[in-house]
Amino acid sequence: MYLCLHNVTLIMRQIKLIWDFRGPAAAKTAEHHEKHLKEFIAIEKLPLNITGFEGLNDVHAIAWMVVTDENMIVVRDALKPHRGELFEQ
Repeated sequence: MYLCLHNVTLIMRQIKLIWDFRGPAAAKTAEHHEKHLKEFIAIEKLPLNITGFEGLNDVHAIAWMVVTDENMIVVRDALKPHRGELFEQ
């Protein structure tokens, strides 16, 4: 049996790492935290540049960034996110 691998494209899983912020200033804190995430991506030359922040309610907001499986451990250990989930666009 012949298996042709030159046409195979590997798809890396994308993981959304999330930082939670709570309190009346949560939205502003999450927005500011996203700036630091973008700085980290640039400094580390990570292959993805997907970040964001969002207010979930008046006292809970999140900042997040997307990494691949390949980079997840390094980023997790360096930045200590509160949680993560699979990212689907």
